[in-house]
Amino acid sequence: MADPTAPAAEAPPKEQPAEERKEEDPEKAAKKAAKLADKAMKAAKLIAKQAAAAEAAKKLAEAGGGGGNDKKAAAKVEAEAKKKAESEEVAGLLAAARATPKGTKKDTSKRESMSKTYHPMLVEAAWYEWWEECGYFKPDPKSDKPPFVIVIPPPNVTGALHIGHALTNAVQDTVTRWRRMSGYNTIWLPGTDHAGIATQTIVEKKLQREKGLTRHDLGRDAFLEEVWSWVGEYGGRITDQLRRMGSSVDWSRLAFTMDANLSAAVQEAFVRMHEQGIVYRDNRLVNWCCKLKTCVSDIEVPSYTEPVEFGVLTSFAYMLEDGSGELVVATTRPETMLAVAVHPDDPKYTSFHGKWLIHPENGRRIPVVLDKELVDMDFGTGAVKVTPAHDPNDFMVGKRHNLEFINILDDNGLINENGGQFKGMARFTLRVEIVKFLESKGLFRGTTDNPMRLGLCSRSKDVIEPILKPQWWVACKDMAAKSCEAVRDGSLEIIPKDFEATWFRWLENIRDWCISRQLWWGHRIPAYYVIFDGEDPEASGNPGMPSEAMERWVVGRNKEEATANAEKKYPGKSFTLTQDDDVLDTWFSSGLFPFSVFGWPKNTEDLAAFYPTSLLETGHDILFFWVARMVMMGIQLTGQVPFKQVYLHAMVRDAHGRKMSKSLGNVIDPLHVIEGITLDGLHNTLLGGNIEAKEIGKANLDGLHNTLLGGNIEAKEIEKAKSGQKVDFPDGIEECGTDALRFALGRDINLDIKRVVAYRHWCNKLWNAIKFAMMNLPDGFVPPAADKLDVSKMPLASQWILSRTNNAVGAMDKYLEEYDFSNATQKLYSFWQYDLCDVFIELMKPVMGLADGEAENDAAKQSTREALWICLETGLRLLHPFMPFVTEELWQGWSNAQVESDWEYANTIVTATRSVRASYGLIKQKTQVYVAVAADATAKQAIMAGWAANIGTLCSSTVSVVETGEAAPEGCSVSIVDESTTLNMMLKGVLDPKTEITKLQKKRAALPSYDKTPENVRVEDQEKVVKSVAEMTAARTAIADMEKLLAATSL
Repeated sequence: MADPTAPAAEAPPKEQPAEERKEEDPEKAAKKAAKLADKAMKAAKLIAKQAAAAEAAKKLAEAGGGGGNDKKAAAKVEAEAKKKAESEEVAGLLAAARATPKGTKKDTSKRESMSKTYHPMLVEAAWYEWWEECGYFKPDPKSDKPPFVIVIPPPNVTGALHIGHALTNAVQDTVTRWRRMSGYNTIWLPGTDHAGIATQTIVEKKLQREKGLTRHDLGRDAFLEEVWSWVGEYGGRITDQLRRMGSSVDWSRLAFTMDANLSAAVQEAFVRMHEQGIVYRDNRLVNWCCKLKTCVSDIEVPSYTEPVEFGVLTSFAYMLEDGSGELVVATTRPETMLAVAVHPDDPKYTSFHGKWLIHPENGRRIPVVLDKELVDMDFGTGAVKVTPAHDPNDFMVGKRHNLEFINILDDNGLINENGGQFKGMARFTLRVEIVKFLESKGLFRGTTDNPMRLGLCSRSKDVIEPILKPQWWVACKDMAAKSCEAVRDGSLEIIPKDFEATWFRWLENIRDWCISRQLWWGHRIPAYYVIFDGEDPEASGNPGMPSEAMERWVVGRNKEEATANAEKKYPGKSFTLTQDDDVLDTWFSSGLFPFSVFGWPKNTEDLAAFYPTSLLETGHDILFFWVARMVMMGIQLTGQVPFKQVYLHAMVRDAHGRKMSKSLGNVIDPLHVIEGITLDGLHNTLLGGNIEAKEIGKANLDGLHNTLLGGNIEAKEIEKAKSGQKVDFPDGIEECGTDALRFALGRDINLDIKRVVAYRHWCNKLWNAIKFAMMNLPDGFVPPAADKLDVSKMPLASQWILSRTNNAVGAMDKYLEEYDFSNATQKLYSFWQYDLCDVFIELMKPVMGLADGEAENDAAKQSTREALWICLETGLRLLHPFMPFVTEELWQGWSNAQVESDWEYANTIVTATRSVRASYGLIKQKTQVYVAVAADATAKQAIMAGWAANIGTLCSSTVSVVETGEAAPEGCSVSIVDESTTLNMMLKGVLDPKTEITKLQKKRAALPSYDKTPENVRVEDQEKVVKSVAEMTAARTAIADMEKLLAATSL
């Protein structure tokens, strides 16, 4: 029990509002935060020790007597107390870390602030906000560095992080950080997709659940306000989760496909492609979801509450019109009876050529057509029922034979007026009833099994119906040919190369793309239907229905432009324009993403600097859905491929190589791996999607992340999934942290949680290696300058480890260039685990134990320390792209004190250089600076050698260090930085000395003089006096510099 008289630990200070933080001086805020955090940490440590000691004493007293057992009991009590003390100490450290004001640097300068072991939550606290605040992820559009540009595959705004996202972002962040550290002007642009169907469905369900309303009750504008409200409230979840993964994206450029600039790009693309004849209107078969009442493209599994018979061939007879007999057909859809085709070479049906059949329900005449392409003589009866308005293959038959296109379904999947007595009946109910009808007519001939593939809607799980509808289409053939050529001529590289065959096969057989969607949420199509004033409604037709006159459509970027186009098309006529109610397929806007995010169609600075992009990284499962469309639209609209390389990662599977599936219980939420979750918590995630709305509010399950709001697992599958979870995660999932998960995803696509846990423990190995270094590198240790290092004189162990380090650097560059993440992570693991920790650190321990004071021993120790420094410093750099959090923590905690001390000196050079540049008005010109450091200031010489390039970057100069005993070139200004440092800036050839002398003399004459000012006034205006004297001195110095420069120039 804790001592009640002990001082209480200070609670971490509450985070200040953003507007208050901005007004506070950053340096003061950082110092204040560090002080508060230090106090909190010390107080927490004290309480932890006191509580542990009190608890140990209490338990030992309770254990009492027992002879030899006393020691065992005491040891157990002591171990428990130690564990509790460590836990409470970590809690104190975590509280101190979380006390860091958002966006300021976490204080790791004190060695005692480093916990005994690695704790992910403690390590990951505060770093991301600091990176973001410092602008480390932002590029410079004007930089002369080589660019590396990548755009994120925009996740749905409705989404939450899943393991596929985790893999995608781990890979992209690794590559981006590596390129950034390699000197590239790097940009990784984030964004989210508006997800038309998914978002509208969610909001419609919410509206029905909360208000009992449909979108039609509200109307389009009011409903869209509801959607925007939902997006504002929930749309940021995925971006917060990306931050948890350490994704180093430039958040200042966050794009949303419904943003005004991206929406303008979508509109422009549609209009241009329509003008080019690529976008066109046609009455063709579409994939129709009767449940969502829209065209769709993705297909997955059905969900019916009552069994529906699929995969069965039903045979029935048509009677010949002339009464000469019957023709039996076999079909999986007996409810559609519109035409019959036979093979012209089939002898069974030679007598049927040119004959007519009678529809059994309405008596309509049905032709028998001859078609070699459609009919397989050996399948079924050899006679095929043809439904041109309900099947893609039959559609082509209808075109070839000029058949009627009769649709029997309405948008709800109910039988329309063409169904006669069955009008209003559900399509699958009719399937049962039509068989009964045929039996009653004596036309039913039996059934046989027929395995088949069924198209289903990925959102509603309803069976897709091919239905004839007038829609907007994209002609893909020519764009697809150009996309194939881009791969063949090397403009676009697909990695792995194996996917090139898939690319060619799909694009060379591509069909035109239906881009109309019958939704309200999305980019409304900028097309308008012309209705002439006073026209009869039947004559005008109904847009979107079979009666529409497709030639009536006009397109424009706005209604004014569309009106002008209609006036040209129909001169002298008065009319009204009605905009298409439909929106564009979400993939249309996503296809523009690599260039719309940079401002296209405007010729922006960003578009010029960052397009085409360098790399597109994604899963191979959306090669066709998204990647191909981006390439086609990029080439068509910008004349360039949108990226130079496509890297396709494999699908993430479980430890057994199985696909992730909720019914198997192997679906892994990355946040569960990062934070940990109990087995019961995992079981509870299986409830997602089946729990009643009224129960959601009652549920309070630790470790869940909105899982109650999603999922589609059948109730009967839950027990099976629970069993799978018990086998794979008997104790739940241990807290692993972001770094361990990222490293595992880089190494294994078959994700074994045990391996992730192992990497979490491996992080502790890194932790201990740095702790060892901190013990063996004394305060004030100066890292060796590369040009001063003589490896040949080092001990053999040091030579060996430096060679292994060089080998690791070369291997990492090679593997990352090839996107070989598995070998890269294996190499890193091997270097740290085996070369550095198992061998070199063990070999250096005897060296560190040598007696001090002997020249040979001291030299061996110094060389060994230098080798250790180089290896750890390089090793952390190599590891950082994969494990950004732990490497940042170790880097800052290990090298922080010395580096920050060095920076204090380097920053005086930066300040002095900027001051000289400002005094001469050198704003844009890059200057040459020569820094001379006194011979006896060896520490400052070492700092300058290491920081020269960084100093130059910060003050737009090239900085050189003047060698001891040498002088700066003539034509330089001279400024004293401190007692041992002189700054020389080359002005010869940069400024005209005569002009500058004239300007400076005028400036000096204009400065106020306080020589005759009364003493009391001078005292009151002391600040002005000091400023005036400083300005006068600076002016004199500058004039003297210009006079020297003038003299040097005239020689």
